[in-house]
Amino acid sequence: MTGTMYGYIRVSTKDQNDDRQRIAMKKYGVAKENIFADKQSGKDFERPGYKALLKKIRECDTLIIKSIDRLGRDFNEIIEQWRHITLEKKCGIVVLDMKLLNTGLDRSLLDRLVAEIMLIALSYVAETEREMMRQRVVEGIAAAKARGVAVGRKPIQLPHNFEFIWDLWAQGELSGREAARQLGVDNHTFAKWAKEIG
Repeated sequence: MTGTMYGYIRVSTKDQNDDRQRIAMKKYGVAKENIFADKQSGKDFERPGYKALLKKIRECDTLIIKSIDRLGRDFNEIIEQWRHITLEKKCGIVVLDMKLLNTGLDRSLLDRLVAEIMLIALSYVAETEREMMRQRVVEGIAAAKARGVAVGRKPIQLPHNFEFIWDLWAQGELSGREAARQLGVDNHTFAKWAKEIG
């Protein structure tokens, strides 16, 4: 492998811990000073850490990521960024959790083609699953409202950002405790909402 190895890590909120990704980078041999990080949602690529990374990497360098969803959540944008890095910048990409996606510069043209096909398929599946999850949230909320079950005190209204936070929790990006904190409710209330919707 030629050039310099750079790592990119991302968690969805400032309160989340990125130690697991940092440990994986260190174990792979990425120098601490070559790791770029963001603590925000992967809904787009307007992130300071990612932008700084793109300015830094040069031809023959290799980008290391823990998993493909650390790059982002949007299917089309992930594909666009992947091609920008591998084709325009002529850098390799190593996905630690799925070696089949690796496009390291030492791999054959066929290997790199297979990796790109796999990336397209996996990104599509991931986005389809997220859409289905959002649909389940919407349907679950509607069903809960239709049941109209009100025992004891008046139920707390679902916060405006509930759907977004529930989505992150359902994907394992937020703990139940953190999801409840961000929604401004106790753990019991969040667990109850999650059970009704799930």
